[in-house]
Amino acid sequence: MRRTTALAAALLIGAGVAGAATLDLAPIVLPQATAPGKALQPYVRTDAPVVALLHVRVIDGSGAPARANQTLLIEHGKIAAVGADGLAIPADAKRIDLSSHTVFPGLVGMHDHLFYIARPNLGEQDGKLHSDPPLIVPEMVFSAPRLYLAMGVTTLRTTGSVEPYTDLNLKHDIDKGELPGPHMDVTGPYLEGAGSYFIQMHPIRDPEDAKETVAFWAKQGVTSFKAYMNITRAELKAAVDEAHRLGLKITGHLCAVTYREAAEAGIDDLEHGFFVNTEHDPGKAPDKCTDSDGLDTLHAMDPEGSDAKSLIRDLVAHHVAITSTLPVFEQMVPHHAPLWPQAMATLSPEAKRDYLFLRARTDMLPPEQVQKRSITFRHGMAMEREFVAAGGLLLAGPDPTGNGGIIPGFGDLREVELLVEEGFSPEQAIHIASYNGAMYLGLQDRIGSIAAGKDADLVVVKGNPSQHIDDIEQVETVFKDGIGYDSQALLKSVQGRYGEY
Repeated sequence: MRRTTALAAALLIGAGVAGAATLDLAPIVLPQATAPGKALQPYVRTDAPVVALLHVRVIDGSGAPARANQTLLIEHGKIAAVGADGLAIPADAKRIDLSSHTVFPGLVGMHDHLFYIARPNLGEQDGKLHSDPPLIVPEMVFSAPRLYLAMGVTTLRTTGSVEPYTDLNLKHDIDKGELPGPHMDVTGPYLEGAGSYFIQMHPIRDPEDAKETVAFWAKQGVTSFKAYMNITRAELKAAVDEAHRLGLKITGHLCAVTYREAAEAGIDDLEHGFFVNTEHDPGKAPDKCTDSDGLDTLHAMDPEGSDAKSLIRDLVAHHVAITSTLPVFEQMVPHHAPLWPQAMATLSPEAKRDYLFLRARTDMLPPEQVQKRSITFRHGMAMEREFVAAGGLLLAGPDPTGNGGIIPGFGDLREVELLVEEGFSPEQAIHIASYNGAMYLGLQDRIGSIAAGKDADLVVVKGNPSQHIDDIEQVETVFKDGIGYDSQALLKSVQGRYGEY
């Protein structure tokens, strides 16, 4: 297999020693740009050595207010300058008038899978939801990368892989300009304990197996790890220690291990906001997952109460980041998630049928369940706000799994909209979805905000998201390494395919 990037990563990781500093991901995740190959040409809208974006509104990713009537100059894949109209423009620049448009940094998706969860023969049986075993996780190696890029995700973390070799080879081909897609931080296979829902996951046997799994996949070139629901405290600790020895970070979608226990073990990040902390779930036993997977704990937690403040204080003190994945939990609340026609058009007929079937069941829930879910969702939003107010690092990603309603790229934009619903300004929400992810990865000097010298990874939308956040949906062009890609052309290439391949 052709894995130049993976081999480079392995060589760097091979030098790791106990207490080693975090690995510099820049040469791995953001390698030197290459010209778009033949397969990318149908999707290229702008490819010129020097490009000037004129009369555009800029949301720079710092959290600062939007600035109108700006000129942004791109030279050889880098942002050369940004300032008020009147900026000097080289004579050979390709000029693009972006009046009535806004540009913001390419999104850094921090929970952006490359697979789809399929439930064989999904339907009702005796009035209950039923599907035939096993639960299957097909890889969307064709559609997902195009969807992410089309909707403004220029860098992503896979945050759990079921086909890590596929992901590594996909990254190689994207980096070589042979396939369209974002820059990738490839996460290793799920570090899962016994009793997983998914037949494609290796069950970690003991702490030594956890350590060996991390070491093996680091040598293959993955650059991050994710612990999963049934891992034990001892196994998690072994995985964390080995990842850190190699200069890599580890996140987790946990259940058997609580948030406080994970923080004590040294985990770097926790997925799904505060929705999967099982600390106070009824019947919680050490190293055992619970039936509610944390929703009971969140439902009962007062976001402004002493227990919430104590938990947040503990996480911040341990420097644990939190990844917000509001779109996947929005799906549990009836009538909350919009039906975005352009997003629905990307689904395969089978995936669309399954999603609409599950959505209809949710919409018919009895009032008491609706109330409980609504309260839990509001608590999850409030906890994220409190976490940021306490100095915590909040990341963003959609988790395109669940009931199928969260689609790569579209889900990333929906996450930004939900952060605004949560109480952040549009500029703050974009900052969370771009700069914060870059900072967590140690790439903030290259991506995540708009400033001279940074990579020209940019999203151009029609309208003004700083006033109307849903204008963020009107993506027209996505610049990656200074090459402008046609969003609609990318979407057309995968219409009806997500859920199939």
